[in-house]
Amino acid sequence: MSVSTISYESTAAQQWTVARAGDGPQWYVIHTRSQHEKSVARQLDEQGITIFLPLVSEVHRWSDRKKVVQLPLFSCYAFVHMKMLPELWYTVMQTNGVLRFVGAREAAPIADSEIESIRQLLSSKLPYTLCPFLRIGQRVRIHGGALEGVEGILVARNGQRTLVISVEPIQRSIAIRIDNYQVEPV
Repeated sequence: MSVSTISYESTAAQQWTVARAGDGPQWYVIHTRSQHEKSVARQLDEQGITIFLPLVSEVHRWSDRKKVVQLPLFSCYAFVHMKMLPELWYTVMQTNGVLRFVGAREAAPIADSEIESIRQLLSSKLPYTLCPFLRIGQRVRIHGGALEGVEGILVARNGQRTLVISVEPIQRSIAIRIDNYQVEPV
């Protein structure tokens, strides 16, 4: 499967410049219904809301044909650039396909640098892969290789990813470097 990248951005997003924190609009993540990301982006763009929906082009093959399809980089998520005003919040929330703003109790702003990093990565045309978001201290399972299925706690030692396997009854642990292994959260 070959992969290339594009992104859906409203006209305002294409002319976007970094605003100082606190004096203007900020980026927020919205959670959308599954397979509604492009529809949400189109609707918000039509309403004048700045939207950024990173897309990847993939070639899908069937027995009788192949087709290039554009899929969201982050399934069920899109980014909006706006001031968090009640009328704008209401406009976004009333958009068909939008479920909620992402955040604990209120919408959590995303740093401009994070959005810029995504844009820069996509425009670089360098190969990349999506991976699970892992935190140090999280329980993980190794996927593939000689250690397939081994579970433990992810730790960092001297900048290296290490898996610690603990034997609770005897209160002993062993550690192995897992830099070249794929891991997934348990």
